[in-house]
Amino acid sequence: MTATTLASTATTLPDPRFTAGRGYLAACTLGIPAAPTVAAVARDLERWRDGRASAAEYTGVVERARGHAATLLGTTADRVAVGSQVSVFTGLVAASAPAGAEVLCVDGDFSSVVAPFLARGDLRVRHVPLAHLADEVRPTTWLVAFSLVQSATGEVADAASVIAAARTAGALTLVDTTQATGWLPTTDLGADLVVCHAYKWLSAPRGAAFMSVGDRALDEITPFTAGWYSGEDPWASCYGPELHLAAGARRFDVSPAWHAWAGAEAALELAAGLDPAAVLAHDLGLANGFRARLGLAASDSAIVTWPDPDGDDLAALTAAGLVASGRAGRARVAFHVWNDEEDVELAAAAVRSARG
Repeated sequence: MTATTLASTATTLPDPRFTAGRGYLAACTLGIPAAPTVAAVARDLERWRDGRASAAEYTGVVERARGHAATLLGTTADRVAVGSQVSVFTGLVAASAPAGAEVLCVDGDFSSVVAPFLARGDLRVRHVPLAHLADEVRPTTWLVAFSLVQSATGEVADAASVIAAARTAGALTLVDTTQATGWLPTTDLGADLVVCHAYKWLSAPRGAAFMSVGDRALDEITPFTAGWYSGEDPWASCYGPELHLAAGARRFDVSPAWHAWAGAEAALELAAGLDPAAVLAHDLGLANGFRARLGLAASDSAIVTWPDPDGDDLAALTAAGLVASGRAGRARVAFHVWNDEEDVELAAAAVRSARG
């Protein structure tokens, strides 16, 4: 199925291919697989069990998944690297930074976007509030690294302003879309590097991540994790003594966890085939419906968080059979393509009951 065909596929929400979505409000923690993903993983395990799995066939699986990832990020497959974790990609950027370089981060951002820069020990890492990120970019800033959607609060960054400010200052930009791609369109960010792990809103198995790479980043980031899969033809890159590097983003590939990518191919194909405007409207409509029931202001995020220092609201949601989460002293719920108005009412009723 081509990208054009996928893009024109009608979107019915809630999506009936997700068969276990009732009361599941935790896409921001762990997505649940759709039926095609479950079937793909089952087929893969059966073939492996029966001795019919093929390394060469896995290469085809990964390449098709790479194409779907490119569609989700609005780029081409030669601009997409595949790997296992966001922190590995971020670590490559951190390792490539000049000694003493300034890296601008969001105060309270997810550790995978921050920790590799701190671990260097010789970088100047500044943390500022999300709302001030664009204003804090300086001519001395080498990189601005931030999550498009904050994990702890659900806040959505003004990515266009931040990236414009960074471009004016001559700084690189790294955007983590793990909490965005799948519900928030991420095809026109214009960042130098976009990293995403597919196990949340894209509902892929954990262990399948990808990164888009722009021209400047391709020149300035060193592929320190280069291995056999980093060459133009992985099957011709298995042995030294030469260094084999692909011309494009594949040079940053990490040898893929095959079984994870068997499921990821199906999950990314499904996500790339949905109407992004319909998904955005659906998810935000449910999230804001929940906010209205609790007396919270409307927002532009599918993640809803509110203060819950003692965990009483989260406990009430759990007792009602709902799956939610808590982060940084806040209760957190998320609404996605498997949810509907009944989930909104169930969650609101559970919280109201906890409050008497």
